[in-house]
Amino acid sequence: MKIIVDDAIPFIQGRIDENVEVVYLPGKDITPQHLTGADALVIRTRTRCDASLLEGSSVRLVATATIGTDHIDIPWCESHGITVTSAPGCNAPGVAQYLFASLFKAGFNPEKDTLGIIGYGNVGQTVADWAKKMGWKYMVSDNPRKKGGWKDIEYLDPEEVLSKCDAITLHVPLTKEGEFPTRHLIGKKELQMMKHGAILVNSSRGGVVDENALNDAISKGHVRGVVDVWENEPDINQSLLEKVFIATPHIAGYSAEGKMRATRMVLDSLSKHLGVKVDTRGLECIPKPGLEISKSLIEASYDPIVDSNNLRNNPSDFEKLRNCYTHRHEPLYINS
Repeated sequence: MKIIVDDAIPFIQGRIDENVEVVYLPGKDITPQHLTGADALVIRTRTRCDASLLEGSSVRLVATATIGTDHIDIPWCESHGITVTSAPGCNAPGVAQYLFASLFKAGFNPEKDTLGIIGYGNVGQTVADWAKKMGWKYMVSDNPRKKGGWKDIEYLDPEEVLSKCDAITLHVPLTKEGEFPTRHLIGKKELQMMKHGAILVNSSRGGVVDENALNDAISKGHVRGVVDVWENEPDINQSLLEKVFIATPHIAGYSAEGKMRATRMVLDSLSKHLGVKVDTRGLECIPKPGLEISKSLIEASYDPIVDSNNLRNNPSDFEKLRNCYTHRHEPLYINS
C-alpha cells in the first residue's frame, strides 16, 4: 500500500504502519505522477484534488487535515469511487482563540458591544459558547440552518446581524453554487449595512469576502478589518494588507491542539477506510481541569499582533510563515 502525505501536516510522521510506503511531499507540488500506485492522499488546502490530479489514479481515499473541503471536487471524487474525509471541528477552539484575542486588541468592549456570528457550524458554535461563558452579547445568522428548521438557537437574517452588531465574524464554508452560495457573501452592499467603525473578522475562506469592497470600506473609514484568509493565497492583496487592523497568513486555527485533532482524524480515516494500522497515542487533547474560558486566559495564550507584524514585514513569505508556524497552545491548555 502507498500513501502520499503533505509534509507540512504536523505530528503525522512515524505514525503509519511501517509496512506501508509513505511519501511526504509539499502539498502544492503533488502531481499525477506522484500518485502512481497510490491508495490514499493525505492533504491540506494547498492540494487541489480534482480530475486534473486524480484522473486515472488508483487513489481510493482523500483525507484532508482541514475542516474546509473547497479544494476538493467532492462530486467528481464520489462519482469515481474515491472516499473524501475531512477534520470537522478540529480547529474550532483555535479559531475562537484567534477571534477573541483579535477583538480584544481592536478594542471591542463586551460590556456594551454585540458580536455577530455568521455561520453556526463547529466553529461558530464554539465562538458562541465562549461568548456566552464570558457574558458577551451576540447574535447568530445561518440561513441554511434556519431554512432547515433548526431550533437550537434563534437564527436571525444576516441583514439584521450586520446592521446591529459591533463586530462580525464569519464561519462559513466557501461555496459557489446552491441556494446559499458564500463566495463574496460580504460585498459592498453588506459592508454598507455594517455600523460605522464596526470590525469585520474573516477567518473562514478568502473568497467569502469581496476584498476590493472591503479595501474601499476601510479606506473610507466605515469599517475595520481583521483578515486571516485571502482570495489569492499566497499572492495576497497588498493594499488590503496595509489597511486592515490585523493581517495574518491563514493561521487562525493553527493551535497545537487543533493540529493534533486534525492529524488524529486523518489517521482514523486511514484506519477505518483502508485498514491501515496507525498510532494515535499522544494525540488526545484533554484540557486542564478547573480552567474556565476568560479574557485573561485568552490574552495570556496568544497575541495576534506578533503574527500580523511578521506578515506585514514579510508578505512574500506568506507560505513560509504558514508552513513553519510555531503552533500556539489554546487557552484551556496553556497551564497544563
